[in-house]
Amino acid sequence: MSDRVFVDTNILVYAHDISAGNKHQKARDIVSDLWVSGLGVISTQVLQEFYNAVTRKVPKPLPLQEARRKVSDFSKWGVVVIGVDDVLDAIDIQARYGFSFWDSLIISAAITADARVLITEDLTDGQEVRGVLVSNPLL
Repeated sequence: MSDRVFVDTNILVYAHDISAGNKHQKARDIVSDLWVSGLGVISTQVLQEFYNAVTRKVPKPLPLQEARRKVSDFSKWGVVVIGVDDVLDAIDIQARYGFSFWDSLIISAAITADARVLITEDLTDGQEVRGVLVSNPLL
């Protein structure tokens, strides 16, 4: 297991959503630290969900071209390209642990990335799934 840190969509969205209050600053600090350390990793699913959320779901959406630049910037991190094997693994994770399919796909991507930690708000802090520790630093 490496020191890589897989970042779920919600953390990236909070880092760019100035209306998110305290979560905004915490998420910005996390993302900034990962830029400096070079340990951040995401997936194509995260990039897609991030773009959709910051252009349509936050109170102050980003202009499309600015959001596109952010996606391009994040593509410089380690990026897991979701493939059929990841989808099948996510189905197995869902069946074993009872997570939603989409959360299972995030976990599968973190495993594929050989990440030690998955930073997310969506799963139980401190839980370990197939060697990946779930961390919710926004608690």
